[in-house]
Amino acid sequence: MTGRIVIDLFSTLDGVMQAPGGPEEDPSGGFAFGGWQAPLVDDTVGAQVTAGIDELDALLLGRWTYDLFAAYWPAQLDTGSPIARTFDEVPKYVVSRGAPALPWRGSELLGPDLPTELDRLRARHRSVHVIGSLELARTLVRAGLFDVLNLWLHPVALGLGKRLFPDDGAPLGLTLLEPPTASPSGVVLLRYAPGPPVSTGTMEP
Repeated sequence: MTGRIVIDLFSTLDGVMQAPGGPEEDPSGGFAFGGWQAPLVDDTVGAQVTAGIDELDALLLGRWTYDLFAAYWPAQLDTGSPIARTFDEVPKYVVSRGAPALPWRGSELLGPDLPTELDRLRARHRSVHVIGSLELARTLVRAGLFDVLNLWLHPVALGLGKRLFPDDGAPLGLTLLEPPTASPSGVVLLRYAPGPPVSTGTMEP
């Protein structure tokens, strides 16, 4: 079995991905627009997100997102939330430069050799999802260490905030896996795989 590393990210039109769900997700840098995604969530987006959660059999998280999830989702088990149940049952793999405590059931700290660790996860799982975890997602995308990037593009521009692709990043190509899907609220789901290198040669006049 060869599984997939799937990255799920929500983005504004100008590429901002910081704190889509709420202000508490990431207020760093004085970011004042936390929760910008909420007014644009509709049934189509909800169904797409739910389908992704239903297929995953492991989570791959950065330290900050892990702490947020560990503080929130276990407390939702008593509400009967299917998302909380799935997140509680599947293994949680954490990427961190330190040695954090990982109190959430089924949590494991990965070693420093990330490509080797990802090969191990692909051999063990069918569909490993990176949710949020923007710094981790940036590392994976830049190194081509992913199989699918699910990018929900929202019809809003914020002007500032953390982005997947920094201004000083190297050129990067992606391959569209299927035609885009638009929701009634104008959110467009784009599914990408790692693509061919971008040519940096000058064009003839």
